[in-house]
Formats: sequence, structure tokens, C-alpha cells
Amino acid sequence: MSKGYPIGGAGLALRRAFINSLADEIPSQIDFMEVAPENWIDVGGQLGRQFRKISEQIPIICHGLSLNIGGQAPLDEVFIHQVKEFLDLHNIPIYSEHISYCADEGHLYDLMPIPFTEEAMHYVSERIMRVQDILGRRMAMENASYYAVVGKEIEEIEFVNAVLKKADCMFQIDINNIYVNSINHGYDAEDFLKALPGERIIYAHIAGHYVESKDLCVDTHGADVIEPVWQLLGVAYKHFGVFPTLLERDFNIPPLNILLKEVETIRQYQIEHESSGHLIRQE
Repeated sequence: MSKGYPIGGAGLALRRAFINSLADEIPSQIDFMEVAPENWIDVGGQLGRQFRKISEQIPIICHGLSLNIGGQAPLDEVFIHQVKEFLDLHNIPIYSEHISYCADEGHLYDLMPIPFTEEAMHYVSERIMRVQDILGRRMAMENASYYAVVGKEIEEIEFVNAVLKKADCMFQIDINNIYVNSINHGYDAEDFLKALPGERIIYAHIAGHYVESKDLCVDTHGADVIEPVWQLLGVAYKHFGVFPTLLERDFNIPPLNILLKEVETIRQYQIEHESSGHLIRQE
């Protein structure tokens, strides 16, 4: 386990497409795995047994999909209590979600951007604090990808930093989202990254995306990680120190052995930067 973090090393998001490949043992390349609690709460039968076996062998963390932290509807506190029970049952140390909304008089089946305004910042922060009160722990929030924002009053970096500070939550940094947003909105990815609160980082995501055109990328998690995104991860390690990092793959999922090559690339970046003196954060 990395000092200063409840998990450590290189991780892989658990997907049902390859869960049978984990039946005998967890590959040594994987230090931890991540699931969406919505996909596993109250799952029984063979899948439930498989998940329980995995959770007993390797640390599991949670990355939610439907908290709807920026939505106008009241928080679903019944669901939040279910998440708490799931986290406690499986000894899950981290629960993260997106700084976005996903429902508006019905589920939208996508993560929509929150207007970058002072009012929205206070609203979202207060909802995060309520979730943390129910969970009895701090949660982590992720910087989301987005393609258009209505009613923008402040910059994205100001909004993200203000939410994290006011809610006093942890930060789950998504490297690919920074890159995708930098292409789509014409800003410098390294400058944005370096302005984030490194002391709040608890772990990172890295993933692939779809290139629609030279100035439009779509955050699909359906392709290999490209070199500029790997390089941005290296910049993050150099600037903040090495932190736990997880590979996401949601579509066009290749065989597990292919995914493990990218997980091993994460590990090599971590080893390289630790040996260069970009040490793991101490607490």
C-alpha cells in the first residue's frame, strides 16, 4: 500500500466481460480494482459469488454513476444508504463520483456538465457534504469531460477547485478527461493539471477516447490510451508525486491480457517517477 493512500499501485476497472478470466487468480499486474456500486448492489447468484471472491483477494474501490450530484431533484438518500452498506460490507475504502448531473425528470444515461457558476458551486458542494454525512466518510469527486456549458460565469478550474474546497472532499483526478477537455475547449492541459489541488488527490483514472476531429475528442473509454495522455500522467506524477492510478475500459473491451499491458504501463510510469525522486505523498 502506498503511504498516504488507502490503496496503491496500478488498478483496473472490473467489467463483467472478463470476470471469468479472474476465476482462478488475480493477475499480479493488478493492485486494486474498481466497480460502479449501481452494478453490484444486491447482485446474487454466480456473479455475486464471483465478486465476493474477488473482493476477498484484492482491494476494491467504488466509482459511482448515478448520484446525480448536480441535478435539481433531491438526493436519493435511500440509494446513498445502500451505497454505504455496500462499501461497509466489502470493506471498500474509496467512493468517488462525477462533478456532473445525470437525471432531469428521468435518467439521461449520460453525464452532463454543471454550469460553472458560483450558485452551482455552492449547490453542488452542499449536496456532496450531505452525501458525506450519510456515508460517515469523505468521498472523492472526479473532474468530468464535457462538450458545451450553458451559463458559464467562472472557469472550469475555478469551479472544480472551489467545489473540492467547500465540500472538503477528496479528488479523483481523471487524466484523460483533462486531455479531452483541453482539445475540445482549447486550453493547455498541463497548466490545468498543475492548478489542481494535489493534496486532495486520492487516485486517478486513465483511459482512451475517440477522436472525431482535430478539435473534438469524445470520452468513450473505448480505445487504447494514447501517448499524449500517458505523457500527461507523467507530468502529474512529476508535479504531485506518484498516486494510485486505474485503467478504465468500457467499450470495445479486448481480452484481459491486452488490458494488462496498459496496467503494466501505469506501473512502469510509477516506477520511473518514484526512482526519479517524484515520491509518493506522505501524510
